[in-house]
Amino acid sequence: MSEVNQPVAPKDRNDYGASNIQVLEGLEAVRKRPAMYIGDISSKGLHHLVNEVLDNSIDEAMAGFATHIEVEINEDNSISVHDNGRGIPVDMHKKMHKSALEVVMTVLHAGGKFDKGSYKVSGGLHGVGVSCVNALSTLLRAEVYRDGKIYMQQYHRGVPEDSVQVIGETDRTGTSITFKPDDTIFTTTVYDYETLSDRLRELSFLNAGITLTLTDYRDRDEDGNPRREVYHSENGLEDFVRYMDSSKENLIEDVIHFSTERNGVPVEVAMTYNTTYNENVYSYVNNIHTIEGGTHLTGFRRALTRTLKKYADDSGILEKEKVDVTGDDFREGLTAVISIKVAEPQFEGQTKTKLGNSEIVSVLDSSVGDALSEYLEEHPKEARMIVDKVVIAAKARVAAKRAREMVQRKGPMFSGGLPGKLADCRSRDPELCELFLVEGDSAGGTAKQGRDSMFQAILPLRGKILNVEKAMPHRVFDNREIQSMYTALGVSIGTEDDPKALNLTKLRYHKVIIMTDADVDGAHIATLLLTFFFRHMRPLIESGYVYLATPPLYQCRKGDIREYCYTDADRQAFIEKYADGVESQIVTQRYKGLGEMDHDQLWETTMDPIQRHLKQVQIESAVEADRVFSMLMGEDVEPRREFIEENATYATVDA
Repeated sequence: MSEVNQPVAPKDRNDYGASNIQVLEGLEAVRKRPAMYIGDISSKGLHHLVNEVLDNSIDEAMAGFATHIEVEINEDNSISVHDNGRGIPVDMHKKMHKSALEVVMTVLHAGGKFDKGSYKVSGGLHGVGVSCVNALSTLLRAEVYRDGKIYMQQYHRGVPEDSVQVIGETDRTGTSITFKPDDTIFTTTVYDYETLSDRLRELSFLNAGITLTLTDYRDRDEDGNPRREVYHSENGLEDFVRYMDSSKENLIEDVIHFSTERNGVPVEVAMTYNTTYNENVYSYVNNIHTIEGGTHLTGFRRALTRTLKKYADDSGILEKEKVDVTGDDFREGLTAVISIKVAEPQFEGQTKTKLGNSEIVSVLDSSVGDALSEYLEEHPKEARMIVDKVVIAAKARVAAKRAREMVQRKGPMFSGGLPGKLADCRSRDPELCELFLVEGDSAGGTAKQGRDSMFQAILPLRGKILNVEKAMPHRVFDNREIQSMYTALGVSIGTEDDPKALNLTKLRYHKVIIMTDADVDGAHIATLLLTFFFRHMRPLIESGYVYLATPPLYQCRKGDIREYCYTDADRQAFIEKYADGVESQIVTQRYKGLGEMDHDQLWETTMDPIQRHLKQVQIESAVEADRVFSMLMGEDVEPRREFIEENATYATVDA
């Protein structure tokens, strides 16, 4: 029985005194509140440690002193980062009376980034990077190569074992950091190769000419060679844009690419247009992905709209077509990357990745406007294709608005009510409620019988929903199954700041669970749904509300022993454990679809919160997610076949 309503004895107010005030010395604050410094203590925070160390090496490269950076995932899931930069200073720090290396590794807000003579620009935001990594590692070893010597210092949870030692001689310069994350702090200490690979690839595009290498010693081929990938880009952002659009049909063959400097701010921009209906603009400040945008994105969009509008007006196309265009129309089918370097960036926003420097608006406005005007004048054929695309986008926007309004009118606040096929739950607390999107009426019926109707709602979807990757926006909102999802979820389209944004204020469920058959068709339907969520309801994914159910592939039995197996490997393990050399003693029921289970089995294996296996859908890299969705759901078959062949081996079901 809960004790929450039991009376609590009053405390003595005089018990609260100076002894209750805790002062955290040095790196203790980081260990006490790690999420304040690295975001969280899950996989995201774990990988952030690598970025903090990597940023120091990238800063050396940006300053012109490093050309090669190597990242290694060691067999014990420790990480090593090596560069050929100048090497962290090791001489005595006058104020701290210890080696500068030890100061950098053990003191918050210490580093060369605060000295404008050392670095003009820097990726580190607050100077807490490598010292935080040190505090959150059971072991960190720093080796510095400079002045013909190898200097070393080792730390345990941020505390030095000894003073800086000279352990050898060398003819190279640079820094090597090896660290092992503290498993008493992080919920996972297993590094994901793809997450690190995405970041290194991104950095290679953002820093043309630098070579980065990722080596995974946990994954070796038959000859014992570790998995290794090299990232290098000669053309920088131009290569980045071509990589992102590799699975899309080009509208123009060119990538409009320029690099300049305005008011002391280096600006690099690359952009092109494809035939899709999506805008993909990625902005960076000092190699930091500003996911919330900011003043540089504002300046870019202002220049794009102003320059293209003037060209379209001067050409007479808009008057002939009798269509009103908006800024959104100029960005449909646009892929662009903006990268600027700012000496003292001011970040704001929820994630501290929104640039706030007001002077940057005019810097981007003028530089992009000049470069784009020049391109349009010199390439009249491509300019006409872009303007024609804008006109089509404007007409489609009007049609999409009408379609969205139809969806809104069918929402739960209007007379249309909830979709008739929705079996809603009784609770009205969104934090407790779950919506299962189920493939077909048969599985939907089983799910309705097996669910806990207090908090679980079921929405059956008929057939394969529209592939939104290929559909014009107004066709998306005309689709009956998609209309049902909007209405059931209670979301609407449009906010004060953005008429196209998804409004989650009346979201009715905080778990949206895609539950499809465990076969190829089920995987296809799940991918169609994920594509829809990524393109039209991305805030649902970013808020952590979208999940994948994982129904079992088999039920295996031997006598009274019964187990559900979620993979072929699970099935083989059951056979090896219980067959006693006679496989025929095992009974192999293969579930081809959810409808083959009775409602009790579906509840027990896939819907019961205590026993089920749910995968939360997360976007680790928006760039890579966009590229993969375009490849999987686009027109080009060959890249899709290659992707499936390469990744089928790595497909797993998380426990």
